[in-house]
Amino acid sequence: MKKNPKLFRLLMLSAMYENGGNATHRLLDGHPELFVYPFESQPGTKFVNDFLSSLYPLKYRWPVFPTDISAEDAYELIIDEEAKIRMKTPRVSKFQNADLKMTDIDRKKDFVALLRGKSLNRAHAMEAFFRASFNTWKNYPASGKEKVYVGYSPIIGVDGEKIINDFPHNGYILHIVRNPFSAYADTKKRPVPLSLAHYMTGWVTAQYFAKLWEEKYPGRFFVLRFEDIVKNPRRILARTLSKIGIRDSETLSYPSWNGERLAEVYPWGTVRIPTGAANLATAQELSKKEISLIYERTEMYIEYLGYTDLYRKLSR
Repeated sequence: MKKNPKLFRLLMLSAMYENGGNATHRLLDGHPELFVYPFESQPGTKFVNDFLSSLYPLKYRWPVFPTDISAEDAYELIIDEEAKIRMKTPRVSKFQNADLKMTDIDRKKDFVALLRGKSLNRAHAMEAFFRASFNTWKNYPASGKEKVYVGYSPIIGVDGEKIINDFPHNGYILHIVRNPFSAYADTKKRPVPLSLAHYMTGWVTAQYFAKLWEEKYPGRFFVLRFEDIVKNPRRILARTLSKIGIRDSETLSYPSWNGERLAEVYPWGTVRIPTGAANLATAQELSKKEISLIYERTEMYIEYLGYTDLYRKLSR
């Protein structure tokens, strides 16, 4: 039986596209002390409007709600595309084979009930969103030991300061970075891939904010390299989780969904098999020209993040 913690604590995962965010999300799944959201928890709303709005999709951003809005309308504004499609029209969802027993109607009712008598600010809305999701997820294998809710929204680390300000004592961000060569090689496989220039602008911007917030908010904002995670996921993730009071677990050793081990991460993410060998092989798919162009746009972060040796190997 579910036993929701009284204190709401939130860990948001962040990563530029094809940087290992989904793989890390699936590695956290099944941990007995974590409520792990089933898909990307895209909390953005159409009211997000700032200098980053043209670079990143609004669904991936930390939400903005208008004033004097009802709880019912607030729920509908939260984009949460992957989960809502799976619940409302499962036959067109890429997760149609995922056994999710949750309805949008039940979750909305619980969301509204949780906000009754409270001011509708962003912190209250996000707490209600995550609590309602797990209150109404009927086949979630809860351990009764859960302490922290885990969401994943690509690039949400750019809004890390907003999340920490909304949850000043109980909000955390874990940002995952992958070398830009492997990342771009994977993004090229999408049906409509971003151009190299567009993708690298997004990648560099995500790392800029990750570096900024990690230095400004130690103990609240963490950065891990995908390359380090795939070498020893349990050791690397357990070390970071311990900083927020979460214990080690064997489940950190392998990707899973709803507690069931996955042979590959797809369709949760483009990175099907998170291993060091696969990561290197993916980078080696690029042409020498592409490698050179990527290096030109990311040189400062290549050195800062420890990817210089990889660049030298690829450019030989």
